[in-house]
Amino acid sequence: MPYSRAAAVAALSMMLLSPLPTMAAEPVGEAVLIKTEVTGGGGPIAVDTPVHRDEKIKTSQSGLGQFLFRDGTKLAVGWGSSVTIDKFVYDDTDSVKKLTIKAAKGTFRWVSGNSKSSAYQILTPAGTIGVRGTAFDFYVGPDGTTAVVLLNGSARFCGAGGCKELKRRCDCVVAKPNGQVTDTRRVDRNIFKTLGSTKALPFLSGNQKLSGGLGITGTGCGLSMAAAEPADNGSLPPARAPGPVPQSPRVPDPPAPQSLRASDPPAAAPNPPAAAPDSPAPPATPRTPDAPSKPDKPDKPDRPHKHDKHHHHDRHHDKDRHHHDRHDDDRRGKDRHDHDGGRNNRDGNGSSWNNN
Repeated sequence: MPYSRAAAVAALSMMLLSPLPTMAAEPVGEAVLIKTEVTGGGGPIAVDTPVHRDEKIKTSQSGLGQFLFRDGTKLAVGWGSSVTIDKFVYDDTDSVKKLTIKAAKGTFRWVSGNSKSSAYQILTPAGTIGVRGTAFDFYVGPDGTTAVVLLNGSARFCGAGGCKELKRRCDCVVAKPNGQVTDTRRVDRNIFKTLGSTKALPFLSGNQKLSGGLGITGTGCGLSMAAAEPADNGSLPPARAPGPVPQSPRVPDPPAPQSLRASDPPAAAPNPPAAAPDSPAPPATPRTPDAPSKPDKPDKPDRPHKHDKHHHHDRHHDKDRHHHDRHDDDRRGKDRHDHDGGRNNRDGNGSSWNNN
């Protein structure tokens, strides 16, 4: 009997000390894209490797993993990130009753699947992101500072300082673990200064490229190319030294305009341009000679005497010649000539003049 009791105790001890059979972890999704190094609870994760509930996923400083859950939800995990699949309750239809993830640090993109919006919940050190059938990027800094940028649909962020609604594309809020939270506003490039890192939100800045349904087009929100792409070690590449620039000849500066005072006389107008030389004048037309002036009226001849008969005959000859030159322009002179002839006849010499 004592032996039987001892055997029973030994058998019970062996049962208690032997390892219990481990329950297989429930797969909730799988990896669809892996770049560089992404690890899970069982080691490195490769494409088509399943992910499980309660599994912690980590990426290297240049790593990138894209995951697809059973209800169609998509999650991108960027460089330097750590996230845990906290709860997953599947309802056997193509949707889930509950899907909760805990984002400890890093950068992420979320696109909701087929489940009700109330089924999703994302926990961060600064607060909780409530999903409303949406797509958004979020970033968790080393100190727990959290930024959310809406891409589609709507979302709600609630922390110790209250809740903020995001309703328009590119709406953004930034919250801290101490309860500080900004008002909702459109994101701009100042977000990198606010978060203290150019590596934040790499899917919006274009520093990390996504594929499939996660590569939403037209959602850069003005942050594209705002930050340089870091090298694999997480540091920004050194700026390229600019090459020598050929110097163009210096153009002298124009004289600075001088302000005019009210008392200054107005500036003289510039001289007009020199006139073109005159064209040569045409040759002068020959002047028409003046018509000859009429001869002076001859003096009345003296009454001839008998002893001057010969002289009177010469004068009469001259008068005839003069009368011939003037033609009939001087009618008056002709009449006088006839009158003088008559007078001579009265003097007894008329026969002599008529014979001539």
